[in-house]
Amino acid sequence: MKQFIFYCALVVAILHCTKTSAQSPAGAPAPAGPTNISAILEKAGQYQTLLKLLSSTQVGDQINTQLNNSNQGMTLFAPPDNAFSNLKSGTLNSLNDQEKVALLQFHVLPTFLSISQFQTVSNPLRTQAGDASNGEFPLNVTTSGSQVNLTTGVDDAVVANTIYTDGQLAVYQVDKVLLPLNLFGPPTPAAAPKPEKGSAPSASDAKDSPGKASSDSSDAMTLIKINAWAVFAVLIVACSL
Repeated sequence: MKQFIFYCALVVAILHCTKTSAQSPAGAPAPAGPTNISAILEKAGQYQTLLKLLSSTQVGDQINTQLNNSNQGMTLFAPPDNAFSNLKSGTLNSLNDQEKVALLQFHVLPTFLSISQFQTVSNPLRTQAGDASNGEFPLNVTTSGSQVNLTTGVDDAVVANTIYTDGQLAVYQVDKVLLPLNLFGPPTPAAAPKPEKGSAPSASDAKDSPGKASSDSSDAMTLIKINAWAVFAVLIVACSL
């Protein structure tokens, strides 16, 4: 009798578990969502300054849109908070909104590059900030073994580690903020002002125009000769009277 009760209880327990399992099936893994650069940096930590800039300039949204609507891929160089802290005081505040956008775009390559591909790329690298061939936004890369070095013409940086890579997006930590030549390079020297009309020629002008000086001297001698002949003719007429 005890065995019968035990078996009945066992059957009831099994039926109850089966019913519960049927009512609450195991949840399937959530599908992968669209790539989000802000979520990647949030997860990595220590990128709050970069995240604020990506948000305030809307460059983060532009990156996400391009990643999720193109197969071209992208590479981002991400300076951590301490890299921004090491900038000269007031550096970011001295930039207007358009210049902040250019600074961030200078950290973005419009193609996916793995670490090994840096060894074979051609310099200068093309960033989203603009054409590097005019000398405004040059970014050059050199490698030494597995180390990747970047130079902007203003500062040099090293790729410290890989934050994220999926074959379409690569995010690399760099130890410095990449400062483009267009924004942080030496100012272009101003052109020398043109001489005002009526001003006396400088010594360099006289030196540079020997033919003109010679011509002026010849004209003066001719005028003296003419005046001398005129005086001589007047004297002859006076003597004959």
